[in-house]
Amino acid sequence: MSTKNKTAVSTENKPSRRNFFIGASAAVGAVAVASQTPIGKAVIQEIGSKVKDKGEGSTITAHMRKYYESTML
Repeated sequence: MSTKNKTAVSTENKPSRRNFFIGASAAVGAVAVASQTPIGKAVIQEIGSKVKDKGEGSTITAHMRKYYESTML
């Protein structure tokens, strides 16, 4: 086996940054789509209500509540 073939074999199995970012962007897109379904919106509301009910000495402003409701945790 020549060095050229060894190099080709090692780079084929090595994960690349490009593939990582392609996979990450696909995952983010899937979460964005899922969050707009009725079930996804119900989950967001449930998370928002849990954050509202916590109230252990911390004050949650309207801005913070809107942020928590708009993100998938």
